[in-house]
Amino acid sequence: MLEDVKDYLKITWEDEDSYIQGIIDRGEDYFNNLTGTELDFEVEGQPKALLLDYCRYAYNNALEYYESNFHKEIVRLQLQEAVKENARQEG
Repeated sequence: MLEDVKDYLKITWEDEDSYIQGIIDRGEDYFNNLTGTELDFEVEGQPKALLLDYCRYAYNNALEYYESNFHKEIVRLQLQEAVKENARQEG
C-alpha cells in the first residue's frame, strides 16, 4: 500500500516512508473501526479510494476537512459493509 500512496501523492523520495506508513496504518484503522470489519485496501474499490484520499488529507495537514468532504462516500461504505455482514450472518 505504501507504493500506491506514494504514487497517488506523487512522492518519489524515500525519506518519509515511515511517516507515510504511519498515516496509512491510522487510515486503515479508521476505516476498519468505522465499518466494524476488516477491509481489503489492496484491491481497487471504494475502501482503497477513500484510504488514498485520507492519506492525501493527512499528509497535507488537512485531516480535519476529510470527514465533511467525504461524508457521503463514508456513509455509503458503512452501509455496503453492513449489508455484506448481514448477508454473512444470514447465510
